[in-house]
Amino acid sequence: MEENNEKQLNFLEEIIEKGLNDGTYKSILTRFPPEPNGYLHIGHAKSICINFGLAKKYGGKTNLRFDDTNPVKEDTEYVDSIQNDIRWLGFEWAGVHYASDYFDQLYEWAEVLIQKGLAYVDDQTLDEIRQNRGTVTTPGTNSPYRDRSVDENLDLFRRMKAGEFEDGSKVLRAKIDMAHPNMMFRDPIMYRILHAHHHRTGDKWCIYPMYDYAHGQSDSIENITHSICTLEFDIHRPLYDWFIEQLGIFPSHQYEFARLNINYTVMSKRKLLQLVKEGYVSGWDDPRMPTICGFRRRGYTPESIRNFCEQIGVAKRDNVIDYVRLENSLRDHLNKVAQRRMAVLNPVKLVIDNYPEGQSEMLTAVNNPECEADGTREVPFCRELFIEREDFMEEAPKKYFRLSIGREVRLRYAYFVTAQSVEKDAEGNITCIHCTYDPATRGGDAPDGRKVKGTIHWVSAQHAVDAEVRLFDRLFATEAPDEVEEGHTFLDNLNPNSLTVLKNCKVEPRLKEDVKQAEASSWALALSENGVDAPLRFQFERLGYFCTDPDGDAEHLVFNRSCTLKDSWAKIKE
Repeated sequence: MEENNEKQLNFLEEIIEKGLNDGTYKSILTRFPPEPNGYLHIGHAKSICINFGLAKKYGGKTNLRFDDTNPVKEDTEYVDSIQNDIRWLGFEWAGVHYASDYFDQLYEWAEVLIQKGLAYVDDQTLDEIRQNRGTVTTPGTNSPYRDRSVDENLDLFRRMKAGEFEDGSKVLRAKIDMAHPNMMFRDPIMYRILHAHHHRTGDKWCIYPMYDYAHGQSDSIENITHSICTLEFDIHRPLYDWFIEQLGIFPSHQYEFARLNINYTVMSKRKLLQLVKEGYVSGWDDPRMPTICGFRRRGYTPESIRNFCEQIGVAKRDNVIDYVRLENSLRDHLNKVAQRRMAVLNPVKLVIDNYPEGQSEMLTAVNNPECEADGTREVPFCRELFIEREDFMEEAPKKYFRLSIGREVRLRYAYFVTAQSVEKDAEGNITCIHCTYDPATRGGDAPDGRKVKGTIHWVSAQHAVDAEVRLFDRLFATEAPDEVEEGHTFLDNLNPNSLTVLKNCKVEPRLKEDVKQAEASSWALALSENGVDAPLRFQFERLGYFCTDPDGDAEHLVFNRSCTLKDSWAKIKE
């Protein structure tokens, strides 16, 4: 029996293939419809990958449509950022559309529903409307204005449009069933009065459509075949279908998938905006934020995010994904593409007493063992070096394989060294380690075949370049930051150690040259990824993956830690 290596289709792929095979659709058209009231986050990345990815797989197209029906919260800043994020992820839309493009058509259709007796103007306050909706077990109460005549409703609705009434004084509601078991059908609001300047239509409109009215009709206008959204909208689907059926327009259809939930993270736009406005983070692109621009600044690659979204798949039930899976996706990709450099974050001086004073040499280092085409580079070496303070212990336990008195280790790309003594300051802190080296071990191997168990990295003290390094950890200290006790908020779960700034780091001089070359290119301090600025990314050997930050330049190097490497010694200590 032959093994079936074909990848199993997810439920959305099954739906699309069925529709294409039975002739329901000749081609598919999806859409990604964000509201421009904030920056996109990692949850949106999953939706982007699904909508654009499915269209690409089946030879279709995807529209980008901005759901700009609430002028109070929307801004062109968000429009621009959303387009940047989608392009950076590697996708291109068939066309850019706005719900505001359809305001005239939506208004005409609202009048059609009024004329059919399926919509009415209600003078109740929003509080009264909420109170009269009933509950899941009790029916709602009809509005006292529900039986207005068609002529009266048309007159009032047109006067609403003309700006005669104050905000909140009237709404237009669909006339369906106040006893319907689906609460969405209890005469939902279609339009509200809002005297606010719109970022595209200016002051033309003072009434704006609600999401449930505008969304399905916008899909229909664009002939969207598969309106794919997250699971919380499944209860909205019958209303989506109802409006389309009553208007007799193109039958777009909605399908729902489980939204992306990641532990140690919040993805509510309202809460993310609060973090920014109240100064808990430096901005929307703070590398601790779950925004796409935050991940980009932290050093994530488009490939790592796309691969992550593919790995977690498309499901019908909500679940929580471990943040480690996202980090592992980044590690997998950067391991293949990131060039290696040496950096010392917590430096202590190492003096090789038997190395000739005043002498220096150039050693050959591999740029990326995973990619032979990346070649090698020259690294300067001299008598005085910097090593990590954590890589030395005067009295080491048995399983400590780094440097200690009388113990021999390999210096990466260089020589075997053996620690002999230390110098300390008045407080007993080690200020300098003295050692000896074996000149016959140049390149890191001993001609007599002896082995060492430890290899440590280093930077030449004479040639070292100063750098600032920012170590980022998870923004929240608890797995479910939204779960709080009474009297507390999600802000109480912030991780006080989510950012550590190291000012006295030492890095090899090649890193300064890397940044200079980037500055000299058309993308200052960055490489272009799909037309969007992105940082330079490196693996700092033995430490993790790091990238340049826009706060720095060639004269003031600033690096962000993207993610750590696995540390066997850390596991032993645990």
